[in-house]
Amino acid sequence: MRLNEITFSNALPVDGYGPGFYRIGGTVHKGAVLTGPDGPAAWGGLDDTAALLALAGKIDVLFIGTGPEIAHIPTALRTQLESAGIGAEVMNSPAACRTYNVLLAEGRRIALALLPV
Repeated sequence: MRLNEITFSNALPVDGYGPGFYRIGGTVHKGAVLTGPDGPAAWGGLDDTAALLALAGKIDVLFIGTGPEIAHIPTALRTQLESAGIGAEVMNSPAACRTYNVLLAEGRRIALALLPV
């Protein structure tokens, strides 16, 4: 039997984080960041819905890290994401990073939007 590894996207794991930064795939990103099948990019925060909705069809679940503490996201944002077929899971940013890395290793169709710690 021959086994081949398949790469589904350019998604990179979160290597680390600290006050105001995330290290994703070995590169430091300051401030809020969005990462997923297209790789990491700066994100405008919860008001930047266009960047999140652009993931429709590419992912099944979006993990939203709300900083050092868990917080609710705006109801309108959750409704827009669900209407686009994107499930939203909200947690504090450290937990979101850990969950994203585990599911990324499993080859899941996911993305991660992080507010700074």
